[in-house]
Amino acid sequence: MSLQPGDALTSHNFGLQIDGVMVEYLQEVNGLDMTQDVIEYQQVSANGQPVTKKMPGVKKAGEATVVRGMTQSTAFNDWINASVRGDMGSARKNASILVMDYMNNPVKRYHLRQAWCSKVSASTVKAGEASALTETVTITYEEMIME
Repeated sequence: MSLQPGDALTSHNFGLQIDGVMVEYLQEVNGLDMTQDVIEYQQVSANGQPVTKKMPGVKKAGEATVVRGMTQSTAFNDWINASVRGDMGSARKNASILVMDYMNNPVKRYHLRQAWCSKVSASTVKAGEASALTETVTITYEEMIME
């Protein structure tokens, strides 16, 4: 890792891998989260005092939203199309959001297991507008592992 002690990651350099292949550099990522149920129970201690305990429960699946520049990335488009068609045998992939340092070395990964696209929205197309077109894609996943 090329970060020096005290350096923090910046939020401007990240991308998406699908099955280990980098397919897109992204404009924005939202909603990367990991949620787990909390089980609360009560018992009596050895000296007769009531004690409330908490322990981890079931992990929950999640959703993340990515915004990308509208490109002709065939790998990403094929993945979206397989999901929309309901071809879950092809659509469910292991994906990773990679955060890179200023030298483009990956320093943090969010692995999304059994991920597929559940929604796609294109940005507004307007005559005379001089802005890049984007697509917002919702990625549904069964488990997220941070590395």
